[in-house]
Amino acid sequence: RCPPAPQISGIRVQLEMQALWQQFDQLGTEMIVTKAGRRMFPTFQVQISGMDPAAEYVLLMDFIPVDNKRYRYAFHSSSWLVSGRADVAAPSRMHFHPDSPAHGAQWMKQTVSFDTLKLTNNLLDDNGHMILNSMHRYQPRFHVVYVDPAPNSQLNAYRNFCTFSFPETRFMAVTAYQNHRVGKPESAGFKLKCQLSFWHPCIKQLLPDKNKSLSERLTTKPEEQKSSSSASTSEYPQYMQQSCSALVVTFFTITLFSHFHLQGLFKVIYNFHWLLE
Repeated sequence: RCPPAPQISGIRVQLEMQALWQQFDQLGTEMIVTKAGRRMFPTFQVQISGMDPAAEYVLLMDFIPVDNKRYRYAFHSSSWLVSGRADVAAPSRMHFHPDSPAHGAQWMKQTVSFDTLKLTNNLLDDNGHMILNSMHRYQPRFHVVYVDPAPNSQLNAYRNFCTFSFPETRFMAVTAYQNHRVGKPESAGFKLKCQLSFWHPCIKQLLPDKNKSLSERLTTKPEEQKSSSSASTSEYPQYMQQSCSALVVTFFTITLFSHFHLQGLFKVIYNFHWLLE
């Protein structure tokens, strides 16, 4: 792979509320999926640096399977067990941040939040929600795409994007919480405490306590942590290929912002399909 474009090479991404994500990860993060769609909790939020302030970027997310297994929760041992091979992969989709495209200066001046993203298990969903299979593990991925205004930018499309992922954001998709120690983290009171701890460092942070549910873990010692992630360049296993196909469609859409003519659009699709195979 050739070196990324200058507008991409210096980009760094930090996960917000890392301490909260780590608390859930220690217990085994679970994300509710419903037919109507449910927002993520914790919300995926990042801080970006290293962008070209004058360049335009598109930000988006997708979800890939962690493995090719289906799970079940064993209540007697409070653990997840493999129950078989994964179900047929749900249709892959990409979620565009609603502010895309925007200049780098705008993205970097404040926290980027994907609070409008919703998860569903409805295979026929027509609302643009992210479709996931219940009882399967997923890894969220964050993508940054540079909108290259050059008329022949499709020739360098593979240099104009980068991907970031954070291991602590992995989760199990469920229709109802399985681990009783997680409590009911989406209750109004717990949500408010988490929001206050994020916006005001002096508010209490969550720390582990084996005798309490996650919603009861409050201390008076504030702590803010962030984790950095570098762009992913690893090969994808076979069960991730469908998500790669979604990337092809995504970059097809992004090229519209660059005012490509029709022939150029098909060249972009061909180039990205070759890159992701």
